[in-house]
Amino acid sequence: QVQLVESGGGLVQPGGSLRLSCAASGSILSIKAMGWYRQTPGKQRELVATITSGFSANYAHSVRGRFTISRDNAKDTVYLQMNSLSPEDTAVYYCWVVDGVGRNYWGQGTQVTVSS
Repeated sequence: QVQLVESGGGLVQPGGSLRLSCAASGSILSIKAMGWYRQTPGKQRELVATITSGFSANYAHSVRGRFTISRDNAKDTVYLQMNSLSPEDTAVYYCWVVDGVGRNYWGQGTQVTVSS
């Protein structure tokens, strides 16, 4: 059983910051990559940022320069530092993990709301 436990979502004013965390636990083989996706009602889930076990990061164009993804391999944890948040960043953010044999795992989602 694999669990991805997310934390750090919430309500923030435009221009503010939030930090999301996601810890993986359970029977998971070596993690190949971790990341974050987000989804708003009526839209497809979209990539926000991913990071490999070798710390190579990839960002959606819309968040580049504002969001920073990082990971702690010893703790199987991935973080997303989100700065200069705008209402367009409001979404449910999902943690994502892919293991060494290509199996994908998803967290339960955490709501991020950017509003004044």
